[in-house]
Amino acid sequence: MLIDFEKISPREAYPWLINAINPRPIAWVSTISAAGHTNLAPFSFFQGVCASPPTLLFTGAVDRQGKKKDSVINVEQVPEFVINIVPYALRESMNATAAPLPHGESEFDHFKIATAPSLKIRPPRVASSPVSLECRLDRIVNIGTGPLSANVVFGTVVCMHVSEQVLGADGQIDPRLLDTIGRMGSDYYTRTTELFTIPRPS
Repeated sequence: MLIDFEKISPREAYPWLINAINPRPIAWVSTISAAGHTNLAPFSFFQGVCASPPTLLFTGAVDRQGKKKDSVINVEQVPEFVINIVPYALRESMNATAAPLPHGESEFDHFKIATAPSLKIRPPRVASSPVSLECRLDRIVNIGTGPLSANVVFGTVVCMHVSEQVLGADGQIDPRLLDTIGRMGSDYYTRTTELFTIPRPS
């Protein structure tokens, strides 16, 4: 079977992409508007970029009505954000924040998600997240136009909060203790419980 992306619409392309590109890590992004309203939303187009400088990205797709995500609008106003990592224990809270709320209404308040203050930036962290990365905006790259186009948000990590409960004996994050989830296609998720190792070639 061949899917010719030059001959299908964005709406037809989208399910092929999200069903094939998986598992995708989830960035639970907290932001704040110029008016001081907080926002919290999950994004599964999320990845690390490099360590020099420490950089990551998340992608806010434009919705089918051509509207930007509130997270992107907030980052344009206040160029800072927090990436909160989502373990299995927070799956329901994370999913709840994907619900569309009116712009300016806080998911933290609406879904009763406790916050913790950030150290170097204004947006708050998710208090119960085992890992939170405070970021300052590096740049926003716009890809395409109209519905299902995207705003790729690059951020420089300025500090990272790590719960000691997810640290292994070596002092590093133990993926078995972190217990993250990944986004699959449709409504499917996966849990990082079946781990295996392969030594990297020297």
